[in-house]
Amino acid sequence: MRIPKYKAVVDSLAAQIRSGRWPAGHRLPTHRRLAADEGIAIVTASRVYAELEAMGLVSSEQGRGTFVRDLAAASGEEIDQRAVAVDAIDLSFNSPSVPGQADLLRQALRDLAGAGDLDALLRYQPHRGRAQDRDAVARHLRHRGLEVGRERVLIVNGAQQGLAVTAMALFEPGDVIAVDALTYPGFIVLARTLRLELAPLPATAAGPDLDALEELCRRRRVRAVYTMPTLHNPLGWVYDETQRAQLVSIASRYGVSIIEDASYAYLVEDAPPPLAMLAPDITVYVSGLSKSVATGLRIGFIAAPAMLVPTLERVIRATTWNTPALTATIAGKWLDDGTVDRLEVEKRNDARRRQSVAAEILAGLPYVGHPSSYFLWLPLAPDARPDRIVAALAARRVAVSTAEPFATTPTVPHALRLALGSVSIADLRQALHAVRAEADRDPFA
Repeated sequence: MRIPKYKAVVDSLAAQIRSGRWPAGHRLPTHRRLAADEGIAIVTASRVYAELEAMGLVSSEQGRGTFVRDLAAASGEEIDQRAVAVDAIDLSFNSPSVPGQADLLRQALRDLAGAGDLDALLRYQPHRGRAQDRDAVARHLRHRGLEVGRERVLIVNGAQQGLAVTAMALFEPGDVIAVDALTYPGFIVLARTLRLELAPLPATAAGPDLDALEELCRRRRVRAVYTMPTLHNPLGWVYDETQRAQLVSIASRYGVSIIEDASYAYLVEDAPPPLAMLAPDITVYVSGLSKSVATGLRIGFIAAPAMLVPTLERVIRATTWNTPALTATIAGKWLDDGTVDRLEVEKRNDARRRQSVAAEILAGLPYVGHPSSYFLWLPLAPDARPDRIVAALAARRVAVSTAEPFATTPTVPHALRLALGSVSIADLRQALHAVRAEADRDPFA
């Protein structure tokens, strides 16, 4: 079978990129120059670069050209948690912990072994979770400002599954979901998997442009808005009461559901009421204990309008049947005995301490964040090459994320997202000094 000539060009360029002949950030020839060099049409040269981009080897920027991507940083579309070198300091992913968490688990397992009917924990459980565990979650949510009974609570395997269950229950392929222009990568990959259309909302200094949301709802049939009103990931926003009221008003007028992601809400003290409290009939509230307790616990929960609970329960049945009773039992005990409350206080203090370290080392740089969050957003200059900076930091054994996993717009902002919660304070200082050094070498915005 005859292989098209452009395929040979694609293979040749791909081999040169993978071999390291061209480093991350290297600008490739223009489409016209490539066409002349290879004896192909300009439209064919465009096709060559489109295939290389689909392979994750290059990135194209309108008006600037085509650049080699950092293959060490690329994993699919950089949405997945990627492996980093064993000796690297990882600022690309948050897994916050405080001393003593392993001891808590050991004691909890001893308590389980010495009390109750262990055999019952090995059986199938109610799809939405046992009544006593849902009661514990409902009591916990009341401390967060959300008055809800156990009949509206469903227990899932982490907040990510909570988002997946919600999306599978509410939407059909092609449905339009309003999201922030920068948002949680887990929701982006979920939407793409379910073939949902994400409609990005422009950002302001304090949150999404809600006037743009209203205009979008006027023009199109928007099914839902996905939002993080209390500690936005990655920008650290906390909506004030006026913003919350405006969002609820728009959603109510246009028949739009709200998905409220509260995974990091525990880090903010005295936040305004959740959207689910302001609009309980149209809001699905999703959170969990992965960030506030331990990422490996995989306990999440949904608080939903009563009319949606049966549909959500059917999706849980169709996907995982139920959350394992062993972990749900441990989580329920920790919710009731104050362990979760204590860990949340410790992690808030820990996050503030890390933000203080960052403020000291990155002073003068235009980073964006919240004083008690576990992440920072660091804009780059318009002509900076994020891939080059990521590669330079990787050479210094520091892993960071570019803006790509968080972007819902065709044009990806030039920025880095720094996760502060997975390393020791000493390692954090070392890594941030490396970031600072690269900032001084390749000025930021």
